[in-house]
Amino acid sequence: MSEQGWDRARWLWLAGLVGGISYFAAVYMRLDGPAIWAWKASGVGLLAVWTAMNARNTDGRLIAAVLAFGALGDWLLDAVGMLAGAAAFATGHLIAIILYLRNRRASLTAPQRALAWLLVPLALLIAWGLTRGAEAALMGAAIAYTGGVAIMAATAWTSRFPRYRTGIGAMAFLASDLFIFAGEGGTLSKDVTLWLVWPLYFGGQALIAWGAVSTLAKEARG
Repeated sequence: MSEQGWDRARWLWLAGLVGGISYFAAVYMRLDGPAIWAWKASGVGLLAVWTAMNARNTDGRLIAAVLAFGALGDWLLDAVGMLAGAAAFATGHLIAIILYLRNRRASLTAPQRALAWLLVPLALLIAWGLTRGAEAALMGAAIAYTGGVAIMAATAWTSRFPRYRTGIGAMAFLASDLFIFAGEGGTLSKDVTLWLVWPLYFGGQALIAWGAVSTLAKEARG
């Protein structure tokens, strides 16, 4: 089946990419303000609308909700605060975990299974190492949040969605959060993490969306 055969709104996908990729200019120039917050949310927000346009069943609506909460988190982080943004992202991760568990891969190789089992404790260990100098409450919150993202990434990796799109995208999302902690904790300069966090995050969200949506939409069309 051709790409055009399943995609109901390719222009929204392209608009989302433009919004998300162009926002790196605001990151680089360290811009702020209500218009910048909206710009930040536009990339994943438009991907969420594109996903909803292509939703043909419950799983399609779930991935649309995942992207919608991601866009909300993007906006809340700057407009309201870190806790509000993290809550929106955590809700999206929970929905994503449900989606991936509903779509578990029928069989896994030993290395694939090992990676899924090791990912969560390894991510927690890294998060602890990056935040151990922070206040206990902040360190606990960072580790708890990392656990949720890591479970999301592990279930994405073991789902039936394309591993080199949705699986890698979820891993990139996890990496972006760990680089945030590295910058905030002083392990890496923010001048370094500036080049890593947004590209990994937005690229990860785009890959997650493309892998899941294309799989589900093609199946629904038969």
